[in-house]
Amino acid sequence: MKTNTKAYIALIFVCIVWGTTYMAIWVGVEHYPPFLFAGARQTIAGVVLMLIALLVSRQKDLSRQNILRQMLVGFLMLTMGNGGVTWGEKYIPSGIAALLCSMMPLFAVLFNLMSSRKDHFNAAIGFGMLLGVCGVGLIFRHDLADMTKPAYIGGMLAVLLATCCWALGSIVNKKHVNPVNPFFNSGLQLLFGGLFMLLLSPAIDSYKGFQLWNKEGVEALVYLITFGSVLAYAAYMYALSALPVGIATIYAYINPLIAVIVGYLILKEEVNIYTGMAFVTIAVSVYLVNRGYRKQHKAEKELTSKMAAAFPESLQADS
Repeated sequence: MKTNTKAYIALIFVCIVWGTTYMAIWVGVEHYPPFLFAGARQTIAGVVLMLIALLVSRQKDLSRQNILRQMLVGFLMLTMGNGGVTWGEKYIPSGIAALLCSMMPLFAVLFNLMSSRKDHFNAAIGFGMLLGVCGVGLIFRHDLADMTKPAYIGGMLAVLLATCCWALGSIVNKKHVNPVNPFFNSGLQLLFGGLFMLLLSPAIDSYKGFQLWNKEGVEALVYLITFGSVLAYAAYMYALSALPVGIATIYAYINPLIAVIVGYLILKEEVNIYTGMAFVTIAVSVYLVNRGYRKQHKAEKELTSKMAAAFPESLQADS
């Protein structure tokens, strides 16, 4: 099976599984402190994934440079990204959190534009960004009655910040892919991200009324460790290494729809016209931004090809 085919299968798996994790997170934070819950999830998942990776291949890169890089990605994507979403879901519905997270590709493209001299804004990117803001506005309109609650606003801001950090972490990881046992590296990211959350937990979480054993909470934790972290995170990192960022982050189109449907059917979360409008608006905005970004790169490739055809000797001399 071709690498791209495997990468697309991995991406489909991510789209489905991560769409259900919002509900599992919501169940978990009903019973456990958010950072403690997320930290335990990612730390255990990191150890499990590293052990599996070493069973498959003994190769590993334990150089200082690689360790620091995996620590950075783990902090951005897991401590700030997953930790922020988990904390936010204590105060906002899982479907709303998923809709906010669907803006991740917008942030990814924005960070790429800011860090690259070649890339620049165009009409499609600008209009897509504007639509994204409108989509978030519709989410606020949907929950206007809750906007007077500081905790609700804090939850939404936490999820937005988490989405930014996940996008930034994805770009850092994409630009510095280490080919030596990538699944072991993914395990390192989970481990470090989880450990950072456990260290932050006493300062951020409230342990009031906390009980170690709760059947629903433990079931949610086991599901998130097995499917949400070990399997889906490894699949995402594989897809990210084999596919362009704009394609690998396409799961953000699908996750919110699955999360909203699951939240409605199982958690009885409210779904109305504004929820649907927000989903469509954000999905279109992400599509437009990615289309504008790809169109820009296509134009650059065509220009390079024309120059190569017109001045082959000059390009060979430059190389």
